[in-house]
Amino acid sequence: MPPTYAQHQPVIQPAILAFLLSLLGFIFASFYSLDLQWRALFSGTAIHTSADFFHGFLPPALTHAFLLKVGQATLETLAMSAVGTGIACFFGSALALPASGRLGTWARRATRLLLNLLRSIPELVWALILLIAVGLGPFAGTLALAVHTTGVLGRLMADALENLPTEMEASLQVNDASPAAAFCYAALPQVLPQWMSYTLYRWENNIRAAAVLGIVGAGGLGQMLKFHLALFQMQEAATVIIATLLLIALVDSASFKLRHQFSA
Repeated sequence: MPPTYAQHQPVIQPAILAFLLSLLGFIFASFYSLDLQWRALFSGTAIHTSADFFHGFLPPALTHAFLLKVGQATLETLAMSAVGTGIACFFGSALALPASGRLGTWARRATRLLLNLLRSIPELVWALILLIAVGLGPFAGTLALAVHTTGVLGRLMADALENLPTEMEASLQVNDASPAAAFCYAALPQVLPQWMSYTLYRWENNIRAAAVLGIVGAGGLGQMLKFHLALFQMQEAATVIIATLLLIALVDSASFKLRHQFSA
C-alpha cells in the first residue's frame, strides 16, 4: 500500500516542541513581570507632550557655519567606522586561522575564548574603558569598534574556514605544496568573497555604532547630538540626526552593491 500524504508530513520533535512552548511561556511571563503602562503611553497627555517635543525639532538648523561643523563630524564618524573595521578585518583574519583549528585543538580553544571575550563586551562598554586609557575623542571610539568587531569577524571568518571543503588543499599538499601555499591557492580564494561580505556588513553596523559611541565622548555625530540635546537645542539636534540618517543610508547602499559584486 503506497504511503499516504499524512505519512509524509514532518513531525515536530518533542524536544523542539518543548523548547517552543517554553519560549512562548517566557515571553508571556516577561510581559506580565514588566510594568508596561500602555494606557499612559497612548494617553492624550502623552501624545500631546510628544507632539510638542517633536515640534521643537522644526525647522532644522541650516546655517552655513553649523553645516560645516556637522559635515566635519560626519566625516569623523565615517573615518571612525572605516578605520575600526579595517583594523578588525586584519586582526580578525589573523585570529581566524588558529580559531578554525588549523593550528591545533588547544590553539582553537584559546583563540575562540579570546574572540568570545572581545565580542561579548558591547562597543559602548569598550569605549568607556578605552576613554580612561586614551582620553576623550575619536581615537577611543575607533579602538572600541576595532576591538569588538575583531571578535565578531574573527568568529565568522573562522566558521567559514572550518566549513570549507578540504579536498583542494589536500590535493595540493599531496603534490608537494607547503601548507601555506595550499591555503593561499586553495582555501583563501574560496573564503575571500565571504570574508569581504562579512567585513562590509560589519562596516554598516559600525556606522551606527560610531554614531552612538559619540554620546560617551568618543567624537563624531554622536558627541554633537549629546551636546545639543543636553542644551535643549532641538533644531541643531535635528540637523545632526538627519546627517546621521543620510550617512547610514549612503553607507548601506554602497555596502549592499559591493557585497553583491563580491558574491556574484
